[in-house]
Amino acid sequence: MALTGLQIYKLLPRTNCGDCNFPTCMAFAMQVAAKKVSLDRCPHLSEEARAQLAEASAPPMKLVCIGNDENRLEIGQETVLFRHKEKFYRPTGVAILIEDNLTDEELDKEVSSINQLKFTRVGEEIGVNLVALKHKSLGAEEYAKLAGRITENITLPLILISYDPSVTEHALKVIGNKRPLIYSANRENFEKMASLARQYSCPLVVYGENLEELADLTQKIKKMGVDDLVLDPGVRQTKSALEYLTKLRRLAVEKIFRPLGYPTIMFTSEDDPFQEIAQASTYVCKYANIVVIEAKDTWQLLPLLTVRQNIYTDPQVPNAIESKLYEIGSVIPSSPVIVTTNFSLTYFTVESEVENSKVPTYISVVETEGMGVLNAYAGDKWSAEKIAKTLDQQKVREKVDHNTIIIPGLVAVFRAELIDEFGWNVLVGPEEAARIPSFLKNEWGQMVKNEKK
Repeated sequence: MALTGLQIYKLLPRTNCGDCNFPTCMAFAMQVAAKKVSLDRCPHLSEEARAQLAEASAPPMKLVCIGNDENRLEIGQETVLFRHKEKFYRPTGVAILIEDNLTDEELDKEVSSINQLKFTRVGEEIGVNLVALKHKSLGAEEYAKLAGRITENITLPLILISYDPSVTEHALKVIGNKRPLIYSANRENFEKMASLARQYSCPLVVYGENLEELADLTQKIKKMGVDDLVLDPGVRQTKSALEYLTKLRRLAVEKIFRPLGYPTIMFTSEDDPFQEIAQASTYVCKYANIVVIEAKDTWQLLPLLTVRQNIYTDPQVPNAIESKLYEIGSVIPSSPVIVTTNFSLTYFTVESEVENSKVPTYISVVETEGMGVLNAYAGDKWSAEKIAKTLDQQKVREKVDHNTIIIPGLVAVFRAELIDEFGWNVLVGPEEAARIPSFLKNEWGQMVKNEKK
């Protein structure tokens, strides 16, 4: 358990020297216990005391790194149960499960499919993070060769799934330098698995039938010199898993119970492809740090990755883009000018539809503190005057040979003021972004034809 302020105070020099910038050692001890300052602030702490106090200043959940290159995955070190209190820091790793009984042709197809599971949403690239190779039928040497072949063709880190230490050892001889995640240590094999994890400096999954068993195993394994651990609470049904994951997170971040202060891994168990993604999404929200799934199709992965992206945004910081004039396509002086807000989802939705239209277009983004069209209007974050000032700052009139702008249909109320007060010719665009392509081809195209006449 974490040390109290009084326990920490007893291990300090107790000289009240003030070198830590606190008036007394007791004041410093209370701040360390609250995890608001580091032990390093005390220059007179003995090495023996520092070792005893290290636990008090450590994060409530261990940070674990899987892989060792640019695609490595860091999980854990979360500090809250609910993201509105602060935020969740490290997005859940999504792992695609592959069994070792595939033919060479099937494996090549799987590898090709996994390499393509990357998407761009609201300006951010999202995708899967891990490949989980399950030992099912191959011998130890064949399994090791398969692991090596996968790492040669996929840059993602691996999870080696086998309960047989000899199989795991053969695989680690081939890819141990890639720092895969070893799955898993249980009450029967934990000594051998922990020895392998220590030898190859790899993180290790600890499997337990209940929380008491998990806590007992983590302490035994930690004494063996292995502390990069991931917990599998051993349940596969959604309701029970959610209960266990919540207990684990609460014990880690609220009770500061060190034996369970590690990230978690969960496996989906639903056969129906729709239910599997629903189950995985539940685990992403609460509170799995890795989710292993069998789903591999784009239509399944994109919704799951979208849920993860939304959950791991900072709820206290607006999801905004820079307010400036964007050029979509090879714009020319006669290109249309669309006005919108700097809410990321709004902008990237508009951008996508403009690209679909194949009409080179300027998009003038107005600073609205990251709010969408209606929210910004209701919150008085944009107005006809603000749009006009933004257009002037972006020197739109210097870039186009016309005087027309397109505003969202939801704020058609701005039209009259933009015309009368600021001299713009205003077209009221569609209320839904999906209608932008037809609008640019028809309404805008017709206006251009009329002007030429």
